[in-house]
Amino acid sequence: MATHYESGEPMQIRQIAAQQNIPDRYLEQLLATLRRGGILKSQRGSKGGYLLAREPRKITLFEILECLEGLDVRASESNTNSKNIDSSVIQEIWQEACQAANLVLQNYTLQDLCEKRDSLRQLDIMYYI
Repeated sequence: MATHYESGEPMQIRQIAAQQNIPDRYLEQLLATLRRGGILKSQRGSKGGYLLAREPRKITLFEILECLEGLDVRASESNTNSKNIDSSVIQEIWQEACQAANLVLQNYTLQDLCEKRDSLRQLDIMYYI
Protein backbone atom coordinates (compact mmCIF):
# COMPACT_ATOMS: atom_id res chain seq x y z
CA MET A 1 0.00 0.00 0.00
CA ALA A 2 2.88 2.33 0.72
CA THR A 3 4.17 1.76 -2.80
CA HIS A 4 0.77 2.66 -4.26
CA TYR A 5 0.20 5.69 -2.00
CA GLU A 6 1.22 8.29 -4.60
CA SER A 7 -1.29 6.99 -7.15
CA GLY A 8 -4.18 7.64 -4.76
CA GLU A 9 -5.82 4.44 -6.03
CA PRO A 10 -7.26 2.15 -3.36
CA MET A 11 -6.16 -1.48 -3.35
CA GLN A 12 -8.73 -4.23 -3.22
CA ILE A 13 -8.50 -7.06 -0.72
CA ARG A 14 -8.09 -9.77 -3.34
CA GLN A 15 -5.29 -7.80 -5.01
CA ILE A 16 -3.38 -7.40 -1.72
CA ALA A 17 -4.05 -11.02 -0.73
CA ALA A 18 -2.67 -12.30 -4.04
CA GLN A 19 0.44 -10.10 -3.91
CA GLN A 20 1.25 -10.92 -0.28
CA ASN A 21 -0.02 -14.51 -0.23
CA ILE A 22 -2.38 -13.83 2.69
CA PRO A 23 -5.81 -15.50 3.03
CA ASP A 24 -8.64 -13.08 2.16
CA ARG A 25 -10.56 -13.54 5.43
CA TYR A 26 -7.52 -12.94 7.61
CA LEU A 27 -6.53 -9.90 5.55
CA GLU A 28 -10.05 -8.47 5.92
CA GLN A 29 -9.68 -8.59 9.69
CA LEU A 30 -6.26 -6.94 9.61
CA LEU A 31 -7.41 -4.18 7.27
CA ALA A 32 -10.52 -3.50 9.35
CA THR A 33 -8.38 -3.18 12.50
CA LEU A 34 -5.95 -0.84 10.76
CA ARG A 35 -8.86 1.25 9.46
CA ARG A 36 -10.34 1.58 12.95
CA GLY A 37 -6.87 2.56 14.20
CA GLY A 38 -6.58 5.38 11.66
CA ILE A 39 -3.74 3.81 9.68
CA LEU A 40 -5.91 3.03 6.65
CA LYS A 41 -9.02 4.46 5.11
CA SER A 42 -11.51 2.61 2.98
CA GLN A 43 -13.37 3.62 -0.14
CA ARG A 44 -16.61 1.99 -1.21
CA GLY A 45 -17.77 1.23 -4.70
CA SER A 46 -16.58 -0.68 -7.73
CA LYS A 47 -13.22 1.09 -7.64
CA GLY A 48 -13.13 0.88 -3.85
CA GLY A 49 -10.64 -0.68 -1.53
CA TYR A 50 -8.12 0.38 1.09
CA LEU A 51 -5.42 3.03 1.07
CA LEU A 52 -3.11 4.59 3.63
CA ALA A 53 -4.68 7.38 5.66
CA ARG A 54 -1.37 9.29 5.78
CA GLU A 55 1.88 9.44 3.87
CA PRO A 56 4.07 6.33 4.31
CA ARG A 57 6.81 8.47 5.85
CA LYS A 58 4.40 9.49 8.63
CA ILE A 59 3.36 5.96 9.69
CA THR A 60 5.76 4.16 12.02
CA LEU A 61 6.03 0.42 12.45
CA PHE A 62 5.31 0.97 16.13
CA GLU A 63 1.95 2.56 15.27
CA ILE A 64 1.01 -0.41 13.12
CA LEU A 65 1.96 -2.98 15.74
CA GLU A 66 0.30 -0.93 18.45
CA CYS A 67 -2.87 -0.97 16.39
CA LEU A 68 -2.75 -4.67 15.48
CA GLU A 69 -1.40 -6.10 18.71
CA GLY A 70 -2.76 -3.59 21.19
CA LEU A 71 0.70 -2.70 22.51
CA ASP A 72 0.55 -0.42 25.50
CA VAL A 73 3.96 0.70 26.74
CA ARG A 74 2.55 2.54 29.74
CA ALA A 75 0.65 -0.52 30.96
CA SER A 76 3.78 -2.68 31.04
CA GLU A 77 5.70 0.01 32.91
CA SER A 78 3.08 0.36 35.61
CA ASN A 79 3.01 -3.38 36.36
CA THR A 80 6.14 -3.37 38.54
CA ASN A 81 4.74 -4.49 41.90
CA SER A 82 6.36 -7.96 41.76
CA LYS A 83 6.14 -10.48 44.57
CA ASN A 84 9.86 -11.19 45.05
CA ILE A 85 13.31 -10.00 44.09
CA ASP A 86 13.81 -12.65 41.38
CA SER A 87 10.66 -11.70 39.53
CA SER A 88 11.49 -8.00 39.99
CA VAL A 89 14.85 -8.50 38.27
CA ILE A 90 13.25 -10.40 35.39
CA GLN A 91 10.49 -7.80 35.12
CA GLU A 92 13.05 -4.99 34.96
CA ILE A 93 15.08 -6.69 32.21
CA TRP A 94 11.96 -7.57 30.25
CA GLN A 95 10.78 -3.97 30.50
CA GLU A 96 14.15 -2.73 29.24
CA ALA A 97 14.00 -5.14 26.29
CA CYS A 98 10.47 -4.01 25.40
CA GLN A 99 11.51 -0.35 25.54
CA ALA A 100 14.48 -1.04 23.24
CA ALA A 101 12.27 -2.91 20.76
CA ASN A 102 9.68 -0.13 20.83
CA LEU A 103 12.35 2.47 20.18
CA VAL A 104 13.52 0.59 17.08
CA LEU A 105 9.94 0.28 15.80
CA GLN A 106 9.33 3.99 16.41
CA ASN A 107 12.36 4.87 14.30
CA TYR A 108 11.17 3.08 11.14
CA THR A 109 8.35 4.14 8.87
CA LEU A 110 6.58 2.45 5.97
CA GLN A 111 8.65 4.64 3.66
CA ASP A 112 11.83 3.27 5.23
CA LEU A 113 10.64 -0.29 4.56
CA CYS A 114 9.95 0.53 0.92
CA GLU A 115 13.37 2.08 0.51
CA LYS A 116 15.11 -0.89 2.14
CA ARG A 117 13.16 -3.31 -0.07
CA ASP A 118 14.05 -1.33 -3.20
CA SER A 119 17.74 -1.19 -2.30
CA LEU A 120 17.80 -4.96 -1.68
CA ARG A 121 16.12 -5.54 -5.03
CA GLN A 122 18.87 -3.49 -6.68
CA LEU A 123 21.53 -5.64 -5.03
CA ASP A 124 19.72 -8.80 -6.10
CA ILE A 125 19.82 -7.96 -9.82
CA MET A 126 22.01 -10.41 -11.68
CA TYR A 127 23.36 -9.84 -15.15
CA TYR A 128 23.83 -12.74 -17.52
CA ILE A 129 25.78 -12.62 -20.75
